Amino acid sequence: MADLENEKTLRKIADAFKELAATVNSQTADMEVAPFSSACSFVSPLFGCLGIAFKFAEMDYVSKVDDLAEASKSIATLNAMLDRDIEGNCVRKAGSHTRNLLRVKRGLDMVKVLFEQILATEGNSLKDPASKAYTQVFAPHHGWVIRKAVAAGMYALPTIY
Repeated sequence: MADLENEKTLRKIADAFKELAATVNSQTADMEVAPFSSACSFVSPLFGCLGIAFKFAEMDYVSKVDDLAEASKSIATLNAMLDRDIEGNCVRKAGSHTRNLLRVKRGLDMVKVLFEQILATEGNSLKDPASKAYTQVFAPHHGWVIRKAVAAGMYALPTIY
């Protein structure tokens, strides 16, 4: 049953991001916040598959996606959201929609690199692919203490069967 759920999750992600790609490729419409945040929400279960080592990342990602979904009620497009934060001089402020968008983008990058590393790595452990993905995507933005805590948590990652 779990495999069927995972297949459904991956199918939802693929379908949602295909629709976003069609919008981007059309070059006629700005990306709407609502479908973007909806597509991103389908990705969060993938963090859960990584176990306790990525629990904080999952919670952070979900809160940022939820913020974007809430913003979509009053802001139509990602460009309008960025413009509003620029005008309000709050782009770099914690909790701003723009900063949350950046964090969501990094979460998506993490999942992308993780899948690339899983395909490129021999064996059945998630430790090496997840370590490489973390090092490439998140580590440059984390301090020493967080990097060390994540490195220790990598040993608790589940094995792929």
